[in-house]
Amino acid sequence: MTVNLSLQIIPVNVADAYPIIDAAIHVVQASGLKYEVQPFATLLEGPLEEVMAIAMQAKEAAMQAGGEELVINLQLHLKKNQDVHFEDKTRKFNTL
Repeated sequence: MTVNLSLQIIPVNVADAYPIIDAAIHVVQASGLKYEVQPFATLLEGPLEEVMAIAMQAKEAAMQAGGEELVINLQLHLKKNQDVHFEDKTRKFNTL
């Protein structure tokens, strides 16, 4: 089943957090999964095992990029017998 995962990685006690966050986002971009980079989090869409694996890889990339201490927020939306897609939640707000 397709799920949605929101991933927020917050480096703690660093002068410049953006290179650390960017390293995590690059992992998401290279994953081949559907994603959206947003101001406070990156959204992923795909099978549960894959989105969770990408979240763990993103965490590792952030640590390798200098993130000695991270706060990671995950939100997961799944349904028992139904796929979850970004558009199902946002379509009604997109009038273009």
